[in-house]
Amino acid sequence: MFVCTGNICRSPMAQIVFHDVAVQAGLGDHVASASAGTGDWHVGERADVRTLEALERHGYDGTAHRARQFTLDDFDRNDLIVALDRSHERILSSWARTQADADKLALLMSFDTETGGSILDVPDPYYAGPRMFDDVLGMIESASRALFRQLEPAIRPTS
Repeated sequence: MFVCTGNICRSPMAQIVFHDVAVQAGLGDHVASASAGTGDWHVGERADVRTLEALERHGYDGTAHRARQFTLDDFDRNDLIVALDRSHERILSSWARTQADADKLALLMSFDTETGGSILDVPDPYYAGPRMFDDVLGMIESASRALFRQLEPAIRPTS
């Protein structure tokens, strides 16, 4: 599960990109990808139009997305909960009921070795222009591919 603030920009991008990476690897049926927001402002809404446009420009379809808020049950339903920035990670950590919940948390950018660990947060494009949505999508694509490479050995069925 990918988590950002309102579940209309960054986390839907990450959910869609990660699922696409799994499909391209032939493992789409073995991976569940979801997203949620820490806040409830946009529950039930489609992704931000600029998110949808950026996804479309890069060959993804985000039209089915509807925003939802993270719930404590999401700790039980997901093996990995990926925060898009450190503020989300702090919020999720404060919601963790057990050490097992907290152990499921990670930052998306922590998987992207190309940044050398120098970038931990995916910036929020909400108050920026369309170009920022493309830039953010590029960051998410790179980090999602790196995350998938790390998880793939555990996902790939043994013959």
